[in-house]
Amino acid sequence: MRTVRLRLHVPHKAASQVYAALADFERYPELCDAVKNVAVTEVSENLIVSAWEVTFRAGLLRWTEQDTFDPGALSITFRQLEGDVAVFDGSWKCVDAAQGSEIVFSARLDMGIPSLADALEPIAVRTLVDNIASIVRGLVGSAELVASDVAVPVGSGS
Repeated sequence: MRTVRLRLHVPHKAASQVYAALADFERYPELCDAVKNVAVTEVSENLIVSAWEVTFRAGLLRWTEQDTFDPGALSITFRQLEGDVAVFDGSWKCVDAAQGSEIVFSARLDMGIPSLADALEPIAVRTLVDNIASIVRGLVGSAELVASDVAVPVGSGS
């Protein structure tokens, strides 16, 4: 199982603005090339089930997740219910920072194929990092990756 932790700086936007954009899952496909489809079913005020379809290399990954929103803490936690990946869960957290805000994204990922984990999971993690950066930039505009526990160029992109 792999873990991913990213921190992105979003200049000139309050954490509450960034959280509102991140929480609007249904807009992701129109703003982010990596996300092909998101279907949302509201379960309660702060709990939804969402079905995702995102690009993965030359194909698509599909899964359904349960999402829990905490507007007071500006956080979203997600847990995969079913799909192409054996384990996919994590969280988004928005905080105010100097000259804008920061997003902390963390996730656990297990492709579910132990014999190929060493080959597949690094590719999946890198694709996840690229997709998260693309999603954030699509939703809020400029964003800079300022920290990552994955081997990617820190400070890349805007």
